[in-house]
Amino acid sequence: MFGICNLAIVPVRSEPSDRSEIVTQLLFGEHIEILERQNQWARIKIQYDDYEGWVDSKQYQVISEANYNQLSNDAIILNADLIDYITAPENLLLPIPLGASLSFLNNNEINTSNFDFEGTRTSGIKPKSALINTAFMYLNAPYLWGGKTPFGIDCSGFTQMVYKLNGYKLHRDASQQALEGEPLSFIEESEAGDLAFFDNDEGNIIHVGIIMDNNYIIHASGKVRIDRLDHLGIYNPEINKHTHKLRVIKKII
Repeated sequence: MFGICNLAIVPVRSEPSDRSEIVTQLLFGEHIEILERQNQWARIKIQYDDYEGWVDSKQYQVISEANYNQLSNDAIILNADLIDYITAPENLLLPIPLGASLSFLNNNEINTSNFDFEGTRTSGIKPKSALINTAFMYLNAPYLWGGKTPFGIDCSGFTQMVYKLNGYKLHRDASQQALEGEPLSFIEESEAGDLAFFDNDEGNIIHVGIIMDNNYIIHASGKVRIDRLDHLGIYNPEINKHTHKLRVIKKII
């Protein structure tokens, strides 16, 4: 079976329970493969990044395999505003966040609710220089484990969404993203838009941020914020100490 998210933001959980940890989110218009059903829950795989988890079966709309394949091959079209509205008959308004997918709107077989959108859309590959301007749209968004929106986002959700809005694909988790791209030897070799990864005492990648010019970094830690970056890691001037230990810098694009 296959489905599409027809609500603004849907939690994807590690186990089939409302009390279970949120591991990521489905945004409006994202399409999924349904791997398993268990009572009111469905284990799903998100087409965009192959991420798996459990969602409430009432929080998506079933679509055909043909429509799933078509959406997978269509150009990705996303909402480009912090928040906007989808309209439906009888002036029903459904708020959608930055990065919600609009690719299905022209497909009457999928768009059975006759949703319409008059806001700003973005599609295609943008210059690497556009990444930082997109990152600023999430500035001060509160940290939320598993989050992908300006209303709550985690470090790798932040980097994934910034890249996605500019036409570049990243995996979901920081440890997965760290396997992509080309490693750089020194911070001085990096450009704005490259990614910096940070590890814990066991050597596991636990954090990621987007490098800016002049040894600054924008990342999600408590909130999406801008801090200094040096050869040791992230330096937070508010508390006058390093908060994350640098492991590797990667040029993704």
